[in-house]
Parts: sequence; C-alpha cells; structure tokens
Amino acid sequence: MTRVPAERKLPLSGLRVLDFGHIVAGPYCARLLADLGAEVVKVETATRQGRTGARRGGTRRADASGRTPHLAHINRNRRSIDLNLKTERGLAIARRLVDVADVLVENFSSGVMDRLGLGYRELAASNPRLVYASMSSFGHTGPRAGWTGMNVTLQACSGLMLATGAEGDPPIGISNSWNDYIGGLHAAVAILGALDKRKATGAGCFLDVSQFEGSVAMVGSLLLACAVTHAPPARLGSRSLSAAPQGCYRCAGADQWCAISVQSDAQWQALVAELGDDAAPLRAPRLATLAGRLEQHDAIDRVLSAWTGARAPADVERRLEQRGVPAAAMRRGNELADTAEWQRLLLTVETTGMRVIGPPFAFRASPAVAAVAAPRMGADGGAVLRDWLKLDDAAIAGLFPEIAA
Repeated sequence: MTRVPAERKLPLSGLRVLDFGHIVAGPYCARLLADLGAEVVKVETATRQGRTGARRGGTRRADASGRTPHLAHINRNRRSIDLNLKTERGLAIARRLVDVADVLVENFSSGVMDRLGLGYRELAASNPRLVYASMSSFGHTGPRAGWTGMNVTLQACSGLMLATGAEGDPPIGISNSWNDYIGGLHAAVAILGALDKRKATGAGCFLDVSQFEGSVAMVGSLLLACAVTHAPPARLGSRSLSAAPQGCYRCAGADQWCAISVQSDAQWQALVAELGDDAAPLRAPRLATLAGRLEQHDAIDRVLSAWTGARAPADVERRLEQRGVPAAAMRRGNELADTAEWQRLLLTVETTGMRVIGPPFAFRASPAVAAVAAPRMGADGGAVLRDWLKLDDAAIAGLFPEIAA
C-alpha cells in the first residue's frame, strides 16, 4: 500500500473509532469522523439487522451490501464486524477492540450499553484514553433519561414542529431524519473537542449528547423569545421578520417556483428596477424601508407574483442574481443533480460505481475524501481482528470460529 506523506494525511488519519451506532445518528457521526480520515469499524449483529443499518423491512430495496440506499450512504467508509454482544465471546471481542480504540460512538437508549457491560466507567478502567460519545434521545440525566425517542417525537417535544409552517397549519415536522443528523453533527464536534483536550491531559472522557437538546439548540432563539413573551413562536412560513419581501413565488409552468429574499433597502431598489413598469405600485416611499415592506408584504407579494408568474424560474433567478438580489429556482430530482454545486458534492463509490453525497468541505494539500462502499455485515471481521488485535489466522480460527477470516 502506498503511504500518504504526513503532510497530506487527513486530520484524523490513524484515529480508531468503534461505531456501535444504529439507524442514522450514531452511524452518521462515525461517517463524519471517517470523512476526516479516521479508521471506523462498525460493530453490529445479524440478530438485529434492522437496528444496525442493514435492510429494514421488506419494502425497501437494498444494495449489494445488504443496506438500503439511504443507510448505505450513511454507513460508507468503514469496516464491519459481526458480534453478538449478548454472548460472552462476542462481548470479550468487543472489549478487546475497545482497549485499542480512540473513540466509541453509540446511540442506544440510556442504560443499554451499561446493561451490556460496555458502559463508560467499565471500559475507561482499561482504556483511560477512550473518548466515549453516548447519543441517547434525552441524555443520561433528567426526568426523561431512558425514554425512547425518534425523529418525529423529538421534533414535537423540542418545539420545532411549531416553528415550521404557517399560522393555521397543523404541526409540521421536517422529514429526512433531521434530529439524527443534527445529533450526529453535534456529537462529532464534541468528539473533536474531547480529542483536542486529550492531547493536553492524556485522558479521554464521557460525552453525554442529548439529541433532544441538539434539536432545542437549533431553535434556541425562538425558545428564548417565547420565554420573554410567554407566547408561542410566530409561524411565518417562508417569510421573515428581518427581510421583506421574502417567499417562494410561483413561476411560469406547472408547479414551478423561485425563492426570493430581499435583505436590504438597496436590494429592494434593485428588485424594483428589475421589475420596470410592473413595479409601479411598489414605488411608494413607505416601501423604501423594511418596516413599511413588512406592513405591506401581502400587497408586495401580489405584484411580485404577477411578475414571476410570467417567467420561468431559471429566468427569475438569473435576472435577480445579476441585480444582487438573492434568488434561487426551486429544483427537484434531476434538476438538483445537474447543478454544479451538487456535482461537486457527489462522490463515486469505489467498486460499485454508486454515487453518494460527500462531505461539504475539502482540505488543501490533502488527498480527496474517498467513498468506499458500505460493507456487508461482518465482512471485515477477520481483517479487523488482525489489524487491531494483531491476531493471526490460527488464533482467529481457534478463539473466534464465528468470525470469518
């Protein structure tokens, strides 16, 4: 194997991460670390495939790794070892791997890892340098410690559902596992901080990452405002209290739209200039200020919608961006995949040719982040035992016959 020069290694090259995560939050956190260069091993078991990232239910199509496309994307760039943690043999292997790991990531409910004999106190006794990130729904303290939470339930109790949509709408959540991604991102940041501290102290630590608190943090300003006013947050839809006009405006064609956000008085004047004769009703002096535009937002929207409705969204986008007015045509499906910004985010998976979303960052003078296919469950067990525990084939076959060499 060709060695990468030290100055070109990714930031976390050489770091060992054990991923005990399931579904999205934990595996996504581990994937972020893998994108930064860490060597990640996913610990999973064939007895609970639906919880560890493999095929979930018979209605979802799985790829060659046995994972659905969504979960194959989340679980890329790592190796897999199949361990039944409810057996002494599986638990013994897991503990030996922990002893040589730098980071452990798990997102079970509070108390699960302790009951398995894999709690932080027990593991830190033999590996005091271990950074242990526990990503439960509500954390390990407080009245809801141990409660089970899912994306939709966490959005409900954090208040996020009442910060989306418009007045009169029922509670509206954000799909695509919002809380899992937010939780995974917060955990990855906390891990990086703990690793930096470890350089100075030589000691690891326990990170109690509450996915509920991560969701609250994302709507923090709204909650603080509610604490002052004692009223629920205003549901503004696509509008804003600090920009006007702002919204997603219908354009020419079937279900075609363009988002527009006027952030300053200068941008407002540029918008009026672009509309030309169509902007006659918008030249009133009171509309020159944000306060006036917020008061007359409905009237402005009627004029602006008439102008956008006669044009294709790409034309609206181009015209306004040339004027310095933020605008973006709504894209979906192939339109999204065809944009230059999207293409730079796509990575081609080695061996399969499948394309996945890469990290939204790059390191100069470092190798590009690779996209290695999500492993088949347990496919790398023998290799992991050889590389991490320095066991030879005879030892693997004798001590752990269920691990495929």
